Amino acid sequence: MSLTKEQKTEALGAIAGQLEDANTVYLTDYQGLTVEQATGLRRAFREADVQYKVLKNTLLRRAMQEKGGFDELIDQLSGPTAVAFTNDPAGPAKVLKKFLEDNDLEIPRFKGAFVDGAIYDENSLDALATLKSKDELLADILGLLMAPITNVASALGAQGSGLASVIQQISEKEEG
Repeated sequence: MSLTKEQKTEALGAIAGQLEDANTVYLTDYQGLTVEQATGLRRAFREADVQYKVLKNTLLRRAMQEKGGFDELIDQLSGPTAVAFTNDPAGPAKVLKKFLEDNDLEIPRFKGAFVDGAIYDENSLDALATLKSKDELLADILGLLMAPITNVASALGAQGSGLASVIQQISEKEEG
């Protein structure tokens, strides 16, 4: 069933909005998944806070061309394409890898990704899956910043308790 011109314009606007809101876009070829597998994959993406949709290649291509920066990824828009939109660069890769391993499958096939302006080809799924999320990076940075403060505080605490015990011992000797 083909879309009317109005429906196409509306769909194009929705896709453009998603491209604008998400700094990460993954393309997959889902052909060959059973309905049960596709439902499980959608659920896994939803739990990871990733929007996963099957889109018309022509509409996605037009939206990507209008936004710009997707030139190398546009070449992957052939055949059945499902798109993952998110702001977590590693999220979709982790979901895909886990799904493929848990189900002992080779589909959905990773076609490529756009992450913060960089394009990753179909051989980059493993590298993308090892990326840390923004929250993990912030926790690492906070830990690095807090370590010196914690060390100083514990050193001062230990110094103070040592000094207090020395003063107490001296005062006990003077009393005794």
